Amino acid sequence: MHFEYTRASRDLQDRFDTRRLADRLADVKVHDVFTPEDRAFIERLDMFFLATVGESGRPTCSYKGGDPGFVSVIDERTIAFPSYDGNGMYLSMGNVAATRAVGLLFIDFEQQRRMRVDGSARIDFAHPLLTRHPEAQLLVVVEAERIYPNCGRYIHEYELVERSRFVPRPDRPTPVPGWKQSDWAADVLPAGDPARRDDP
Repeated sequence: MHFEYTRASRDLQDRFDTRRLADRLADVKVHDVFTPEDRAFIERLDMFFLATVGESGRPTCSYKGGDPGFVSVIDERTIAFPSYDGNGMYLSMGNVAATRAVGLLFIDFEQQRRMRVDGSARIDFAHPLLTRHPEAQLLVVVEAERIYPNCGRYIHEYELVERSRFVPRPDRPTPVPGWKQSDWAADVLPAGDPARRDDP
């Protein structure tokens, strides 16, 4: 597939004599459809990092976590993931709604592998996949434009100790995070929040 580098990227490639390598990587590694291996990699992970950009051009990056399989590969060009209750700022989701531009970084810290997915995202409040994710507020659907692995040599090796107990699961109630019970937050929580002190 065709891969465009920015002028600034080209300047740095020329400075460090990596233009030929960059072009070769674009030719042999960058693709725009998910392979069966890509799908297996994504769907066995329990976290990724999401980069978004707002209307002003300012970026932000957030961590997204869940149980393995919380990111679904819908078809060869589309993935989706749920958005759960957070701190109420909606920085990433607001950016998705405004500009749709996203970058996802999937990392397997145990096997020291990573993959990037760049694309265009949209928010869906009624997607059929929402039924798979208890307490999800919405689903983010990403149309992939570029999919490519990155060298894993700088990934530190970690082992999973325990998955977060705050990930909503159908077989038990989700605990209330401590910060929601703090004095600074308790009186401004949204209606119906389980942590509200004035709810019966």
